[in-house]
Amino acid sequence: MEIFQEISIENTSSKPKYRQIVDSIIQNISEGNLKFDQKIPSINMFSEEYYLSRDTVEKAYSILKERKIITSIRGKGYYISRTSLISKTNILFLVNKLSSYKLKTYNHFINAMGQNSHIDLHVYHCDESIFLNLLEKNKNAYDYYVIMPHFKSKDSNHVSFTESVLKELEGIPKEKLVILDNSKPNLGNDIVEIYQDFENDIYNALNEGLSKIKKYNKIFLSYPEKALYPYPRRILHGFRKFCVEHNLDFEILNEINENIKIKEGSLYITIEESDLVNLVKQARECSFKLGSDIGIISYNDTPLKELLGITVISTDFKLMGETTAKMILNKEKGIIKNPFNFIDRDSL
Repeated sequence: MEIFQEISIENTSSKPKYRQIVDSIIQNISEGNLKFDQKIPSINMFSEEYYLSRDTVEKAYSILKERKIITSIRGKGYYISRTSLISKTNILFLVNKLSSYKLKTYNHFINAMGQNSHIDLHVYHCDESIFLNLLEKNKNAYDYYVIMPHFKSKDSNHVSFTESVLKELEGIPKEKLVILDNSKPNLGNDIVEIYQDFENDIYNALNEGLSKIKKYNKIFLSYPEKALYPYPRRILHGFRKFCVEHNLDFEILNEINENIKIKEGSLYITIEESDLVNLVKQARECSFKLGSDIGIISYNDTPLKELLGITVISTDFKLMGETTAKMILNKEKGIIKNPFNFIDRDSL
């Protein structure tokens, strides 16, 4: 077959021969030497031509099939099934929800990766079964798996990882695994991990604003216990630690709605966007001036909050995306804490 004129297997190369087969076929597709629906040699024919074990060729073909580069038709043989984007870095990006700030990370990741990458975005809605199904469906089909791990337990609480998720992640080669936003100890330093430290981030950020925070009589944190997309309870731990350490009066609310009347002289910290909207609406109805009559701090920055002058505590979602892309492009590994900032505006 003509394909044998294009495939190169080096006996002296340190690269495993099955990997050489995979890379050589991909290179020939990208160069146009192999076309869509073109037949390639059988496993036996390939092994005989290059004096390779059948297991070696079978392993290479298995990887190519899993990556949907080739397909097998019973009784006919193997065929090229994918030619577009084959030479690009293919990335599966799994995010738990489509919030504006997570999309900011995703968009800056895409821009930083440049033209030589193809990125598929999937949302699993904090649902373990959807997540596991996506990983199983796309097993070995991508060069990198970028994952934001946030899950919902049966009682609607936040869970960073489950046993089933961890087991599935262990099946992904570490050089392909990228963990974003959340952290998992003991995965080792030979992966890419860029994380928020939810407990210490809120604690340290509030300490930055302590001089202004102390002018308020009481601090209310609106933390939704049973949200559609639950938040890490480590946020609560960091908030309590801050208030107790500075002897501040505080209370934790489940939400801010029309039944909860805001109080002059109080500071409100919101996580959900709906709580922030209700809070600003009530403040206007009561003619309260933000930053003096009441204070507002919102979790996670957005352009709208900047426009409205809302003080925020937030990780740098832009930098998270850019740093991730940089580490992939430079083939770097390691665990990096993403910067978390206190951004003082008019509402405090």
